[in-house]
Amino acid sequence: MAVTIQYLVVRNGIEKMTFINKKDADAYDRLLDLAEHLDEVLERAPITLNETDREALALFLAENQDLLSGPKKQPAKKAPKPARNTKEAEPAAAEDAEPEDDINAVA
Repeated sequence: MAVTIQYLVVRNGIEKMTFINKKDADAYDRLLDLAEHLDEVLERAPITLNETDREALALFLAENQDLLSGPKKQPAKKAPKPARNTKEAEPAAAEDAEPEDDINAVA
């Protein structure tokens, strides 16, 4: 016989969800707290929603709270530094100079 620990999230005497670790149970409980708060806010909204729709909308908003804060800004990427190559690092003036006479050149 195996012993397992289960964490129950209970709201108003109703079991909402069962978890096998405390961290997930606490996260879900916080999600339900936020949904409950959003439901109260929506109740005061200038539009009328029936209770079922209002609760569903509040839970949806709580589950998608990261989208409510707007798009995440990506940190500015720095331009990559060019590879340091000694051949390319020669001054540009050397390219414009006339070639020197090569004493070993065949005429």
